Amino acid sequence: MNDRPKIKDIAERAGVSVATVSRALSDSGLVTAETSQRIHALARELNYRPNVSARNLRTRKSMSVLLVVRDVGNPFYLDILKGVEATAREAGYSVLMGNTENDPDRETEYFNMLRDGHADGMILMTGKLPPPGHDSGLDVAHLPVVVALEMIESSGLPHVQVDNIAAAKAAVEHLISLGHRKIAHIAGPLPEVMAVHRRDGYRAAMQGAGLAIPEGYEVRGDYLLETGQLCCSQLFALSEPPTALFAANDEMAYGAIHELRRLGRDIPGDVSVVGFDDLYLSKAFYPPLTTVTQPRADIGRTAMSLLLRMLSGEAVGLAPPIVLPTALSVRASTASPRQ
Repeated sequence: MNDRPKIKDIAERAGVSVATVSRALSDSGLVTAETSQRIHALARELNYRPNVSARNLRTRKSMSVLLVVRDVGNPFYLDILKGVEATAREAGYSVLMGNTENDPDRETEYFNMLRDGHADGMILMTGKLPPPGHDSGLDVAHLPVVVALEMIESSGLPHVQVDNIAAAKAAVEHLISLGHRKIAHIAGPLPEVMAVHRRDGYRAAMQGAGLAIPEGYEVRGDYLLETGQLCCSQLFALSEPPTALFAANDEMAYGAIHELRRLGRDIPGDVSVVGFDDLYLSKAFYPPLTTVTQPRADIGRTAMSLLLRMLSGEAVGLAPPIVLPTALSVRASTASPRQ
């Protein structure tokens, strides 16, 4: 026997029609405030829960959105997920997390889920669309997709991002202000746009200070801790190793610091290190990491709000990217070089 309360039970208790209850619970605005409050109170009293499957069949909506990331194990995404979920829940949506691990087949699967109606929209944080011809039936340009943090040029999709060039430039200028002249860069996965922009910020700061970038001072990583270790090892095998490192994210900065310790180098006494992202571990890391702080929860909230506008039929694809501010958090991993 199914004792689950139904809309008609609320209607009988409230002395109104089933249609009035339905309108009140959907906040349609066609019911007086007093009646709506009374119906919502009765719904809570009866522990009423809407039949999501039936509603989805009627509306042809899944009432869920996809948040697609490179690596679901990366703590960087946690605050972004919180921001996305808080805004989604207010609008009645649930959030599904997609993990691509840089696999083109998995990337295409998530777009197929969206196309086939298993989700109503997507927030994409991989910086990549399915490769051309990977699925001939996929027309990304007409799907409700918001690109967050990463950049996909000429995609026609709305973007929420930070100014990676300016943020990276500020991080390197901090090292220069401390007196460093031999500054190396552990880049992200070039030629992806975000990695290119952070490298360009590094180059702009060096050029602005009249500093040359010696051969071998730019090494390509992939945002993983192990890569930071490997890249740092390459840099300190040079005949003239750097006195400071700017890593394109915090995980690679952690890896670089691990490698520096293995080499017997003191941080920041011998080598200063700056990261990018300000993961929650960066304050607790030893030494606490100087890094670029991104407003991750705001990024999530803004991306979800933009997606809701798309789902309501608003044309937002041609609007300029929404650029949120960053800040440099100076901590104990940077200091003036030894004389």
